[in-house]
Amino acid sequence: MSVFFGLLIAAQWLAVSAAAASVPSSEADYVGRAVCAGCHGDQAALWAGSHHDLAMQPADERTVLGDFDNAEVSVFGVTSTFYRKGEKFMVRTEGPDGKLHDYAVKYAFGVTPLQQYLIEFPGGRLQALSLAWDTRPQAQGGQRWFHLYPDEEIAYDDELHWTGLRQNWNTMCAECHSTDLVKGYDPATRTFSTTFSEMDVSCEACHGPGSAHVAWAQHEPGWEALGAGKGLEVDFDERVGVRWEMNGDTGNASRSRPRESNLEIETCARCHARRSPISDAYVHGRPLLDQYLPSLLTEHMYFADGQIDDEVYVYGSFIQSKMHHAGVTCSDCHDPHSLALRAPGNAVCTQCHQSEKYDQASHHFHEPGSPGASCAECHMPPRTYMVVDPRHDHSMRIPRPDLSVELGTPNACNGCHQDKNAGWAAAKVDAWYGNAPAGFQTYAGAFHAAREALPGAGDKLAATAHGRETPAIARATALAEIGPYLSAQTLDVVVAGLSDPDPQVRAAAVSPLEYAPPDIRVQLLFPLLDDPIRAVRIEAARVLAPFPAGDLPENQRAMLSAAIQEYVDAQMAMAERPEAQVNLGILYGDMAEPDRGVRAYRTAMELDPGYVPAYVNLADLYRNQGDEAEAEKVLRQAVKLRPGNADVRHALGLTLVRQQRTAEGLEELGLAAGLNPGNGRYVYVYAVALNSTGNPGKALEVLEQGLERHPYNRDILSALAAFYRDMGDQDAARIYSERLRALSP
Repeated sequence: MSVFFGLLIAAQWLAVSAAAASVPSSEADYVGRAVCAGCHGDQAALWAGSHHDLAMQPADERTVLGDFDNAEVSVFGVTSTFYRKGEKFMVRTEGPDGKLHDYAVKYAFGVTPLQQYLIEFPGGRLQALSLAWDTRPQAQGGQRWFHLYPDEEIAYDDELHWTGLRQNWNTMCAECHSTDLVKGYDPATRTFSTTFSEMDVSCEACHGPGSAHVAWAQHEPGWEALGAGKGLEVDFDERVGVRWEMNGDTGNASRSRPRESNLEIETCARCHARRSPISDAYVHGRPLLDQYLPSLLTEHMYFADGQIDDEVYVYGSFIQSKMHHAGVTCSDCHDPHSLALRAPGNAVCTQCHQSEKYDQASHHFHEPGSPGASCAECHMPPRTYMVVDPRHDHSMRIPRPDLSVELGTPNACNGCHQDKNAGWAAAKVDAWYGNAPAGFQTYAGAFHAAREALPGAGDKLAATAHGRETPAIARATALAEIGPYLSAQTLDVVVAGLSDPDPQVRAAAVSPLEYAPPDIRVQLLFPLLDDPIRAVRIEAARVLAPFPAGDLPENQRAMLSAAIQEYVDAQMAMAERPEAQVNLGILYGDMAEPDRGVRAYRTAMELDPGYVPAYVNLADLYRNQGDEAEAEKVLRQAVKLRPGNADVRHALGLTLVRQQRTAEGLEELGLAAGLNPGNGRYVYVYAVALNSTGNPGKALEVLEQGLERHPYNRDILSALAAFYRDMGDQDAARIYSERLRALSP
């Protein structure tokens, strides 16, 4: 520790210690890292220089790593220049109006393998430049400026443009790159007054505000009442006294006692998860789903077998793993202060997996020291995001090239052996290890079937949801996908999910009941309005919102009203996002409050003029009110902004048909089906419209083409059978009727 740093610690320690006595333990304040380091010097030394320490820094000579010596970079016809102006770091680049402007860099954001730069805008906004500096050594391809979307032209009015919503620091980045963040968004003025106590991820970001702990340490009045918790908001004691005991027969270690808490994992998950906030103020120590809604294993986020696809961070992967199931926590592998691995390379794995059995060619069948001999390369294959940033998949799964052959999922073997196909890799694995593993991560077939609408998808989802050994996040995903297949058989699985010990499963079990009759919904969901976890309560409130409150007893009306308000509050935690406003619009529409719904949709459109769901849902609200002319006006506005969007074209086609403007509507429906042939519903509706306007030949052509892409689509098969029957072709009608009957109920 430097002399200066030590003096700084001492000065801040004295200042906060003097004030600590006046801070009641129930109203703990943030005291800052220097105070913590006064007693916890070893931890502070480990933290210094870590990614958490360097998460965000003021832009100056010490922190800015990029080339600002009049460096130029051109991307899709826009030339940006990075230069110095006195002590300021400047960039001349395209602004929100499509013209070049000069901007001063306020903060350096991140450190390796890339560094971004934050620009201050009016209204308290900070925006992250999409041009980033590659901090890797030149020999590795680094020391250069690059664009985060190198293969996609991002226009100035696109939400992905660096001045747009998706690159807004206040919403997208701030909470996980600073400590004690208060977003401070004002919906009335649409401005931010964002504050933080420290601009990086410091001690109290994880441990909570420390003034009460300081009072305990200094024996200030009342310190005895702080008890074993010592005034800490969060006491990470899950690993205290725990040993991992090796089993010589299996070569695997087991925890000396079961993990009884998810506190550490869920604290890390606050930032290391793809999630949406459902609370406007983070409370240390509260369950994750009381404050956030983590992503499930949904399409485009994860592959069908649960491997990472989009940038989902770590939590959703890790809780799929056998490691999590066995009681492993984040800090079993990572030092929580330096963030470094507990041991280098394979040694971090051989803490619990016997080296003599697993770190051998007889296990991995590769040359020692080669990538194929690395535990992480095979069981945690990396995927690269932000062009240069490889992230390891923490689901820690056995490589399954056989699933690649069957379902098209990626596998670690072909990640290295890119000159070979999945069949080659599957044959190698079969020769080395024999049959594919059974039991734990066995949900790929169910999720693939649901995504492709294959026969038997409902039964497979039900089996996954029912599997007691299946990771909870996979069971939750199966329940969330089972709605279209709800039947007397699958309803039993949904009902069981509503009382599952895992809150993510309970929350996911709610949405399928949107497909159930209202009386069933009320019977099953009202008990969840009193669930201890917010995510469950607000999901139940959302699905119950359409139920007429006047038909309920007074006590149930009060429960539903309170839960709906909690849902509204959860959306207002992200009031600056159009998605939240659309959620409110849908809610108010369900509650027969159209004026409030219109206001919410209009707000979403103002926040992001190109956000299509706001237009489509607002048009639908006008349709429900019988105002097709206003619905058309909204959709015409959307067409001007997003002419190539199939959802807008389809909605416009329907409203034109309802207005008896069939020819215009047919044109729009055809455009929608052509723009998104992957949507079987759009193909079906277009064909029905063609047939009803006297063009059955064209309708059959559209359906036949659609069936090639959607061979199990019930609507398309039913329409083909009906249209051929109407044309007198009984043989063709019988063929499609038999194919339809062959599909499971």
